[in-house]
Amino acid sequence: MSALRTERTEGSEAVEDLEEFRRRARRFIRANLRPVTPEELRLERANVSDEAELALITHERGLQRMLFDAGLAGICFPRAYGGQGLTPAHQRVLNEELEGREYPRRLQVPNFSPCAAIILEMGTEEQKLRHLPPILKGEALWMQFLSEPSGGSDVAGALTTAVRDGDQWVLNGSKVWTTGAWWSDWGLCLARTNWDVPKHRGLTVFMLPIHQPSIEVHRIEMLNGSREFCQEFMTDVIVPDAERIGEVDDGWTVATRWMFHERMLFTSPYVTEAVGMRYGTSDAAMVHAIARANGRMGDRSARDMVGEARMLELVSTELSTRVSERMRSGGLTEQAAAIVRLFKSTAVSRIVTLALEAAGPDGAAWTDDSVTALSALNFLMRQGGSIGGGTVEMARNVISERVLGMPRERSVDKDVPFRDVPRGRSSST
Repeated sequence: MSALRTERTEGSEAVEDLEEFRRRARRFIRANLRPVTPEELRLERANVSDEAELALITHERGLQRMLFDAGLAGICFPRAYGGQGLTPAHQRVLNEELEGREYPRRLQVPNFSPCAAIILEMGTEEQKLRHLPPILKGEALWMQFLSEPSGGSDVAGALTTAVRDGDQWVLNGSKVWTTGAWWSDWGLCLARTNWDVPKHRGLTVFMLPIHQPSIEVHRIEMLNGSREFCQEFMTDVIVPDAERIGEVDDGWTVATRWMFHERMLFTSPYVTEAVGMRYGTSDAAMVHAIARANGRMGDRSARDMVGEARMLELVSTELSTRVSERMRSGGLTEQAAAIVRLFKSTAVSRIVTLALEAAGPDGAAWTDDSVTALSALNFLMRQGGSIGGGTVEMARNVISERVLGMPRERSVDKDVPFRDVPRGRSSST
């Protein structure tokens, strides 16, 4: 029997054959999900009004429910929580069949990974039964309350506090760079519960509804006009102890897995991503479209730019596949996800730069909403991909220390109670 038709079981039920799954997915997708082009995605991504954004989110919630009802949501989530109990290979098949079709793009990251992945991996049975089905149905959208204004990439330096009050906790503090918090439902929040131990040992993870009187959500306008990022201010937010993930003061154990899933991003088996259609704003097709729009396809240097962008895309895809397969087989530590994170962010930054170079002088000034204008805005934001989801500097540290086994970077606060760690004047306990 070929490997393709080998059956595995979840409980007593056989796992669906890959080819039958492909046929089933293809039938549903072609009958229910409309075709989309990279150009549509670019227009959808640029200068969308709040009303249009909310309409898109509502539409994508509906798409997610359609996938759920068709047995095509939560491919690698256990059936007990509303998933399909299938394999990463089945998820890859679904991604392939979705190429060129609409699907709930905004609902994938960080909703499914890292948020749902952490609930699945670290939550209690009751928490998984309560929270995962609504996520898979598109009824609940989750964001991560991780970064803080004072901490940068030092996640363990969280100043948001959680003080126990009987069977509940009272949270105070601020989180920032939360994508889409203004249209999402729940937040996965890292907070400090103990100031008298070193910083990594006094953290706890909580789950909380975002839209409540005790949380103010402020939107941040970026250089390109986008207001998708938010900052949240929490004042005496009450969280039941039942919404705590992991043990008290052991939040770093949860956070370590949290950051692993964050580095996986679109390579996670929990995430649906149509092949070749993520956003359509930082890919080889974009470079080609700009070169063509500016009449440069007869220019050898412009063709070289398109070729380099395509090469970076191919290498990124193959690297992701190889690293993921090696991690699943035990040939690489799971920390090797940082390799993919580092390469992809570097490649995207380079592709965005190539797009601007392909635009030539028109990339410096424009009067319309063409792909040339979009290339310039993307260039202004090119470093965002090297910061969001953990900086590339952090990825380099992970690779050197946890993959290559090099000595750890020196830390001056390793064994110091967090209360005694020097902080800026604006930081307080």
